[in-house]
Amino acid sequence: MKERLYLYDTTLRDGQQTPGIDFSVEDKIAIARMLDEFGLDYVEGGYPGANPTDTAFFTEKRTQRARFSAFGMTKRVGVSASNDPGLALLLQSRSDVVCYVAKSSQYQVRVALGCTDEENLDAIRASVEAAIAAGKEAIIDCEHFFDGFKANADYTLACARTACEAGARWVVLCDTNGGTQPAEVREIVGKVIAAGIPGSHLGIHAHDDTGQAVANSLAAVEAGARQIQGTLNGIGERCGNANLVTLIPTLALKPNYADRFETGITPERLATIVHLSRSFDELLNRAPNAQAPYVGASAFATKAGIHASALAKEPSTYEHVEPESIGNRRKVMVSDQGGKANFIAELKRRGIEVSRDDPRLDTLIAMVKEREAEGYAYEGADASFELLARRTLGTVPDFFSIESFRCMVERRFDVNGQIKTVSEAIVKVVVEGEVRMSVAEGHGPVNALDIALRKDLGRYQSEIEDLELVDYKVRILNGGTEAITRVLIESQDASGARWWTVGVSDNVIDASFQALMDSIVFKLMKNRELAGLVAAE
Repeated sequence: MKERLYLYDTTLRDGQQTPGIDFSVEDKIAIARMLDEFGLDYVEGGYPGANPTDTAFFTEKRTQRARFSAFGMTKRVGVSASNDPGLALLLQSRSDVVCYVAKSSQYQVRVALGCTDEENLDAIRASVEAAIAAGKEAIIDCEHFFDGFKANADYTLACARTACEAGARWVVLCDTNGGTQPAEVREIVGKVIAAGIPGSHLGIHAHDDTGQAVANSLAAVEAGARQIQGTLNGIGERCGNANLVTLIPTLALKPNYADRFETGITPERLATIVHLSRSFDELLNRAPNAQAPYVGASAFATKAGIHASALAKEPSTYEHVEPESIGNRRKVMVSDQGGKANFIAELKRRGIEVSRDDPRLDTLIAMVKEREAEGYAYEGADASFELLARRTLGTVPDFFSIESFRCMVERRFDVNGQIKTVSEAIVKVVVEGEVRMSVAEGHGPVNALDIALRKDLGRYQSEIEDLELVDYKVRILNGGTEAITRVLIESQDASGARWWTVGVSDNVIDASFQALMDSIVFKLMKNRELAGLVAAE
């Protein structure tokens, strides 16, 4: 029989402490639904009473399957549980669970709380009993547990034992400062269990300040803990929390864990974890981490030619799990380091069939290597590579052409005597033999060019209404003000598809215009299912 591991998500509470992240009520409702549908056991929604957003969020139960958890402090010293207003808000919220944060370090009790050891233990006991009396499951997050244990193990164990004996379903050991090492976590969790607190009631809450939150969580599981707390994509204060998006596939796919444990995540839901991770990043309005374990766009990408050749024969030569099991895919990248195997595999993935002895393939490979020597980077610009390949091996429709463009930047004083910088662009585009001229102002020359270029494309105009530029990167390839510049642009449309295009020039505006042009042409090709069925993601 496999043992059950329970997954506790704190994205909406601890994750909200990430610098630059501030969830609205609507954001929280959407994220809670995503987490619930994915199959997590607990969804922690925040701290009722701490702010208007969290208070409003807890006026309703926000999950269907997962247990909905409210977070807050244990009762204040000197006030009974029944007379503590903070505790009342927790108990009155529409949650299934109350998760209390409690000091478990003697140093923190004396310095931060300013109370006696016994008063802190009484607060833990009374708070757990109040939650149970209100019909809610009680959890105690033992803050600073590992640091406290190393300083005074007896008192730290007393805090955990008090919570357990009062009826807490879970006693969660928190590496609050994030500095504990995996070997220490394994040893201390083992000692907690040996002291009489069963592992079936122990959880782990790890922070990533040494980059080991996932490793510390797994070490706690190996030592006997059976609940894991973490966040989507590892967000959280300072360096973040344990990343559930990394932990869950490891628990499900690595025999060391999969043969011994089970979670509430089915194989069918596991295959959607890439979508979950990227949808969450989209909601945060940030680009996904391409090198994220399991779910990153580069997680199963191969660049070197010898690796690509081996992958074509047997994927397991360079893959630790099947990418499809988590909803990702294999990607053979084209670059100046790639041989024919890379190119053939990448072209086939895009629906472009070409034989190894086709002279056009040699032409394409030579062209890519020559252009990358000039500064292009096709491994990071899928859409531009596909357009180049289709132009070399077949055809790309002549949707429109550019007769000329001009961009002006003027810095002047306005009527109030304030310095103002104005960017203006003029683009002459030829569509079906007709010259159309568009003028636009923008926030900088590239934005002005983008607006002008997309202002009037004749009968194609309606097709690009949902086209949006979501990222813009500039790389200087050599020194000096006359340097060669590489521009990468990421675009997306209403379908959620995203693609990268590239431009290179000794003029940053010209490089940007090349990438803009490729983005629009790719979009028009994609609309006709002539490109992008795999490249756009």
